[in-house]
Amino acid sequence: MRTVAVIQSNYLPWKGYFDIIHDVDRFIFYDDVQFTKNDWRNRNLVKTPAGTAWITVPVGRALHRLIRDVTIPDRGWAAKHWKTLHQNYSRAPHFGTFREFFEHVYLERAWDRLSELNQFLVTTIAREFLGIRTEFRDSFEYEASGQRAERLLDLLKKAGAAAYVSGPAAREYIDEAAFAREGIRLEWKSYAGYPEYPQAHPPFTHQVSIVDLLFNVGRDAPWYIWGWREEGRSRPEET
Repeated sequence: MRTVAVIQSNYLPWKGYFDIIHDVDRFIFYDDVQFTKNDWRNRNLVKTPAGTAWITVPVGRALHRLIRDVTIPDRGWAAKHWKTLHQNYSRAPHFGTFREFFEHVYLERAWDRLSELNQFLVTTIAREFLGIRTEFRDSFEYEASGQRAERLLDLLKKAGAAAYVSGPAAREYIDEAAFAREGIRLEWKSYAGYPEYPQAHPPFTHQVSIVDLLFNVGRDAPWYIWGWREEGRSRPEET
């Protein structure tokens, strides 16, 4: 039995997404559910001299699609995203550390599906840059049945979950009693208390893509996500 999180794949998600991944034994991309327009699935925020700005992967206007079926018909978006990242972060202290990886993503590879792009970015950043050892799986592997909360519970049972870690926004629709009846412990993730880090273009904001943290603090990024909670682990600049 294991601790599990189930979340739709997001495009270059913020640090809280990776905080949840770090908390669990198995992270399941929930990409066989309905795609939601104007959401984190295909866009995120970066810092610019004028404030935060959206970078969005164009995926067409069709609404009734599963996330895993969303295609990326426009080939020009990748070069534009790389140009935006380069313009706004090339002077960041650790931009060079990750430059080769992001050039590969945006300039050398072609992405046909949003889910493929998102899952590659999330898993690579988690494993290679943040040192996370969580197991990654895709929800379609489990063939879960039912609707909404019932389907989520069926997925968790098939995944052998003893505990489920959820973001705080899910409190609005999750039936805690249903989890208790199935013997699955429900754990609510708190995003409170994240320390600030050296970030260009004040005022500081936490709600930006993980790339902002990576480019600004490099390999010390894990401390600013979860390391600060660990007793006896000092701030990177104090070591």
